Amino acid sequence: MDCGTSMVKYILFIFNIIVSLLGILAIVYGVLILNSIGTIEVNGQVGFPPQAAMPIILIAIGSIVVFISFLGCCGAIRESVCMTMSYAVCLLILLILQLTIVVLLFTNRDKFDASMGEVIDQAWKSRESREGGVFDAIQKSLHCCGRTGPEDYLSTLSTLPASCCEGSCLNPMNIYGGCRGKFVQFMSGSTEKAKYFGIGLIAVELVGFIFACCLANNVRNYKRRNAY
Repeated sequence: MDCGTSMVKYILFIFNIIVSLLGILAIVYGVLILNSIGTIEVNGQVGFPPQAAMPIILIAIGSIVVFISFLGCCGAIRESVCMTMSYAVCLLILLILQLTIVVLLFTNRDKFDASMGEVIDQAWKSRESREGGVFDAIQKSLHCCGRTGPEDYLSTLSTLPASCCEGSCLNPMNIYGGCRGKFVQFMSGSTEKAKYFGIGLIAVELVGFIFACCLANNVRNYKRRNAY
C-alpha cells in the first residue's frame, strides 16, 4: 500500500472517530433537552409533549451518524472496499436527506411556523376539560395559558386552570402567556439551530464521502495491481 493511500486510510479513520464523538454528543444533548422538557400525562398515559420532537430527531440523527461512522472506521482500518463503499453510499444518502431538510427549513419558514401553530390549535379544539386532557398537560409543560392567552378561558369561565399560573392565579403577574406563541417560538428557535447544525454536518459528511471514495478507489486499484 502506497504512502498516499495509507494517509487517506488513517485520515478517514480519525475523521470517523471525531464524527462518531459528535454523534454521541448530539445524542447526549438531545437526551438532556428531552429530560429538561419532561413528560406529560394524559388520561393515565405518559408521553412526550409536542416540543419534544426536535430533541428526538436529534437523538435519531446522532444514532445514525454513530452507526455510519462505525462502518467507516471498520472499512478504513480493514481496507475493505465493500465496507468503505457502503459507508460512502450511506453517507451520501444521509447527506442528501439532510440537505433536503435544511433547504426546506430555509425556504418554508412561514409554513413551518404556521403548521406548528396548528398543532396547538388542534390541541385546543380537542381539549377535554380545563383541568385535564392534552391541553392542560401542554400548559404545564410549556408554562403557558390558553391558545393565544388567558382570555381564551376567561371568555367562557370565571377562573383559570391551575396550570395557567405560577402560583396563585389571583395575581395577574403569575399568569402565563398564550401557548401558541410560545410553542411556535420554541420550535422556531430549535429549527434555527438545527439548520446551521445541519449545514455544518453536511460539510463534514461531504469531506468524509470524498475521503471514502478516494480510499475505496485506491484500495481497489492496489488489489488489481497485485492480482497481476
